[in-house]
Amino acid sequence: MSDIPSSPMPDAEDDRRAADAPRPATPFDWVGGEGAVRALVDRFYDLMDLEPQYAELRAIHPTQLDGSRDKLFWFLCGWLGGPDYFVQRFGHPRLRARHLPFKIGIAERDQWMACMRQAMAECALDPELQRRLDASLMNTADWMRNTP
Repeated sequence: MSDIPSSPMPDAEDDRRAADAPRPATPFDWVGGEGAVRALVDRFYDLMDLEPQYAELRAIHPTQLDGSRDKLFWFLCGWLGGPDYFVQRFGHPRLRARHLPFKIGIAERDQWMACMRQAMAECALDPELQRRLDASLMNTADWMRNTP
């Protein structure tokens, strides 16, 4: 028996086919739909609750995270191009106004982004999707800052 795999290694043609493969219609579909969004949100809040490096971020959240989990899930579904659950329940997200009561500075922004990056990686989102979401989320997270 040989240690050489029985299937050939991917070549440039395989790479071109993968690059030419159609992308899902929306980021919501690309993520994998509601179940995948829920898994991402749950992992995000689990990490926030467990990892000491997210302590400042965790401190600005309520003791029980169930409501926060639901609101982020509902928001992300619509933001990613899926069902607009948040808007149906609460109207326009008005993200900045809704977050003004909480001290959000650079540390909280950076912890939120690090926690979301870790959750996206652990949920095995497509690396290209992670890159795109990271850029968009960073713009929003930076806009949420209300403390120097």
